[in-house]
Amino acid sequence: MPIPVTIADDSALSRKNVRRAIPEEWDVSISEAKNGQEAVDAIEAGLAEILFLDLTMPILDGFDVLRYVKEHNKKTVVIVISADIQPKSVELVNSLGAFRFLQKPLKGEELKQTLHEVGLI
Repeated sequence: MPIPVTIADDSALSRKNVRRAIPEEWDVSISEAKNGQEAVDAIEAGLAEILFLDLTMPILDGFDVLRYVKEHNKKTVVIVISADIQPKSVELVNSLGAFRFLQKPLKGEELKQTLHEVGLI
């Protein structure tokens, strides 16, 4: 049975890059979210067992989504993919429970290694 994955990023190009980086052998069904509210909706709909999350998005940003996951005890594994690599941002992401912080542009090998560490592939 495929694992439900959501890619949340307001940039269509970034969502496409994440899609391309997902290993072919990983059995997933992919949904996309263009803002943080759509990401929360995907979590609630059971479409985000794994969430690839950008930090800078409209309506709700990635930090708001992480707070939602933490406050509502959601089992979603969140992997942040962002160009915002400021130490304060990385620290906040970690404190809010993200599994990993990956820097844009995303490298396929780095994603694959992260997925192995989570035990997903």
